[in-house]
Amino acid sequence: MKHFLSTEEISKEELEKLLVLAFEISKNPKKFKKALDDKIVATFFFEPSTRTRLSFESAILRVGAKVISTENANTSSSAAKSESIEDTARMLSGYADAFVMRNGDDDSAHRAARVSTIPVINGGSGSAQHPSQSLLDAFTIFKHKGRLDNLKICVLGDLKKGRTANSLVRLLSKFEGLQVFSFAPKGCEFNCEIPHTVVKSFDEIPHDVDVLYQTRFQRERHDGKNAVLPIIDKKVMERFSKDTLLLHPLPRNDEISTDVDDDPRALYFEQAHNGVFARMAILITLLGGKK
Repeated sequence: MKHFLSTEEISKEELEKLLVLAFEISKNPKKFKKALDDKIVATFFFEPSTRTRLSFESAILRVGAKVISTENANTSSSAAKSESIEDTARMLSGYADAFVMRNGDDDSAHRAARVSTIPVINGGSGSAQHPSQSLLDAFTIFKHKGRLDNLKICVLGDLKKGRTANSLVRLLSKFEGLQVFSFAPKGCEFNCEIPHTVVKSFDEIPHDVDVLYQTRFQRERHDGKNAVLPIIDKKVMERFSKDTLLLHPLPRNDEISTDVDDDPRALYFEQAHNGVFARMAILITLLGGKK
């Protein structure tokens, strides 16, 4: 694996190795504190981020590497002077051993990777991909379900512009027996090519669905338009099995009520924390961490 760009480009075998490593790291993080102590990793973010950027930087530090960072790169880097993604990638190749990039263009990570001489990690590209989020989502599901085969998952919310649900479904499709349901308002419909069943209400979602994957409305990608998303609250959760997991990539707005936060099935904060382990695994795999 040279880069980490999209869930389609990760083989099932590579995915399983990453998950095994993430589990090993989660059990004993200190074992890996010097795995990359001779490396420098850059984080280069053109869009706002809390979880992805900070968990990557935490992961970088926890494997012993050093981090150089630019946030708001549209205004605080030479992108403000119209420098291309390709030229930015060429420059970063001389400053670090790998870099994590978030950009609003769907093909940004692939454009950077085509010219980069160091590993490129996609920290979110437009509405298309967020592969490291998908890895931590899969890690969270496997941790609680003990499997990624034969899952029933319902993705909800803004499925047209939300990259996380698209990435996750593509990743899970590598495993046997996946059943996907989608629940979205008009204008936010799921346009993923993976076979899925469209539902129009919570009553149409199977009671024993394994995962409810809620997402927020992507206001920044809808040109001022708005939509009313399906809202999950305590009453909605009562109709699902005690084994149904509730996930959300965060940040949330009002699509998950706070009265659900104390439900043991609500895993979105644990999910976010799992990002550190998943991203440590990505870094060690790409940069050949010390044994």
